[in-house]
Amino acid sequence: MPTRFCSTAALAAALLLLAGCGSLPDRPSRAMLYDFGPVLAARAPAPADATPRPTLSLADVDASTRLEGTQILYRLGYADANELRPYGQSRWSVAPNQLLYRRLRDALAERRTVLSREESASLARTAGRVPRTLRVSLEEFSHYFASPTQSAGLVRLRATLVQSAPGGDSVVAQRSFTVQRPATSADAPGGVRALTLASDAAIAELVAWVDQQP
Repeated sequence: MPTRFCSTAALAAALLLLAGCGSLPDRPSRAMLYDFGPVLAARAPAPADATPRPTLSLADVDASTRLEGTQILYRLGYADANELRPYGQSRWSVAPNQLLYRRLRDALAERRTVLSREESASLARTAGRVPRTLRVSLEEFSHYFASPTQSAGLVRLRATLVQSAPGGDSVVAQRSFTVQRPATSADAPGGVRALTLASDAAIAELVAWVDQQP
């Protein structure tokens, strides 16, 4: 009798354990990571007799605290355009200002030598030459919903071209760039694609502007 009772008790305990395990919450799903992807469209090659562009120093792309994180942000313009909201299970692989820096550096480097701030400082010390510095601020980077069914990737940049001299820095030129590209879906993947297209378009405008500066 005691043996039978122990067997029954052990079986009951095992059933309770299995029931308890079944009631445990599922493991949280891993957040999807996104970046701008590879540049697939071939850019037109520079003319063979094109004059090389002057060397340029590219500072890190500045951004507000909210845009320094990896969250993919959206705005409901039809409800409260002042509120930035994050997508829960989707993130950028690195902060958007870093993604923009890499894309911008590669685009500029097609026609000129592009130096980081550290490389530019080293050149100034060893050769006594100080190239112009391009400073870029990321002011808006969100999936913007004009309505529940209409949305776009919205990017706004402010670029400042600066010439350094012993007497201090002087502003050569400054301009803001605002670009929107429609999203194909009202979710994080749609926002990522639209923001990538808007970023590439804004960078193309910015590079053309820099090339026009005397």
